[in-house]
Amino acid sequence: MYYLRISDEPLNVAELYAKLVDPKYGGIDMFVGTIRQWTGEIETEWIVYSAYHPMAERQLEKLAEPIEQQGARVVIAHRTGELQLTEEAVFVGVAAAHRGDAFKWCQYLIDTLKQEVPIWKQEFDTDKVRWGE
Repeated sequence: MYYLRISDEPLNVAELYAKLVDPKYGGIDMFVGTIRQWTGEIETEWIVYSAYHPMAERQLEKLAEPIEQQGARVVIAHRTGELQLTEEAVFVGVAAAHRGDAFKWCQYLIDTLKQEVPIWKQEFDTDKVRWGE
């Protein structure tokens, strides 16, 4: 069964990875997004993530369910609140029988999450405040 979480608590990557481990899966693919300092010429000092939790959780379920129905396991965790440079902001993991499916579904999940799930990013840069993607 999938594991989905949106929380102000720091992400424990080892704990999240452990939720994917199972003898029936031969491939585990994970993406961990961290807070970076530079985006081109823009220097970020910290980021604040906010979410509309009920809708975001429903959207995550809609993303995870079809993948799990194909025999995989999905783990998604996203931070909210103030995050400093190098802190983990998002974890997406997929365990599947074969690596190709794990890779494909993990990329699909992170790309779709960033486009469709109501989680907003406010970036505090050295010169201004920006709203992210």
